[in-house]
Amino acid sequence: MSKEIVLTGITTTGTPHLGNYVGAIRPAIEASRNQDVQSFYFLADYHSLIKCHDPERVNHSSMEVAAAWLALGLDADNAIFYRQSDIPEILELTWILTCMTAKGLMNRAHAYKAAVADNETAGSRDPDQGISMGLFSYPILMAADILMFKARKVPVGRDQVQHIEMARDIALRFNHHFGDLLVPPEAVVDENTAVLTGLDGRKMSKSYNNTIPLFLPEKNLRKLIMKIKTDTSPPEAPKDPESSSLFSLYQAFAGAQAVADMRRRYAQGISWGEMKQILFETINAVLSEPRKRYQELTADPAYIESVLRQGARRAREYSLPFLASIRHATGIRPIGG
Repeated sequence: MSKEIVLTGITTTGTPHLGNYVGAIRPAIEASRNQDVQSFYFLADYHSLIKCHDPERVNHSSMEVAAAWLALGLDADNAIFYRQSDIPEILELTWILTCMTAKGLMNRAHAYKAAVADNETAGSRDPDQGISMGLFSYPILMAADILMFKARKVPVGRDQVQHIEMARDIALRFNHHFGDLLVPPEAVVDENTAVLTGLDGRKMSKSYNNTIPLFLPEKNLRKLIMKIKTDTSPPEAPKDPESSSLFSLYQAFAGAQAVADMRRRYAQGISWGEMKQILFETINAVLSEPRKRYQELTADPAYIESVLRQGARRAREYSLPFLASIRHATGIRPIGG
């Protein structure tokens, strides 16, 4: 019986932070050890070009993200871990799918509609001002990422469900014309995935500039944790853990018994300073060894490159023959073939 295929894309647009780790990296790494599933994990470096035109940042972010996943224990022997740009078949499939995708479908993409709305709010006479074709059509590239490897399940956040539905629509339209070659995917949304709050109490996000980078040195990590926004309640006052940014972070890194004990401390009263120190010690204990490994990996970029190249070779064992069958089905083949 063939293994179930699960695919996850990893954006390469910045330094991984605690929210990335809890919400995406940690569950994906645990899944990478499942011998009954063939997992594909890829660095979405072509996607990064939509927003970032700084070549050094694009390149450095790819190294940071790859090193973070490897340092945190990704099983690159079981999972196939590769860089999107190392699989040229993906871009060829993107063009084929572009020729089968209705423009109206792309008009409904959330990111494009939001960019148009921003232009209209700003009073621009051109609703498409500043919007590139990359932004407009990147759901097709995302569809090619998924459909190339016949992934039936794609773990995503709720904000990405529309893209999986679009990939499904594109696959069905292609299959209607050329036969059942593409596997329509389905989104897998884990409602229990933790969403961490950042330094200012909002969702931890690079767009809010409120993140705590994953592999900060100890002193810098403690300094940032001490900056997390809290209220002015006195130490002896009972506190509500459900509305506490500090508690949500602690819950994501501490064991079940420790979390239960901390709930009692909140009910009894605890100073924010003490809580921040406990939070720092807890997070630092979890990340101490991965941080050392991360530093070793970033000091040896050639090793990271070799892991990604090996992953690309394994990925192309799937993509090369599959693209050949797609080419044949669409008529892109030798004369008379």
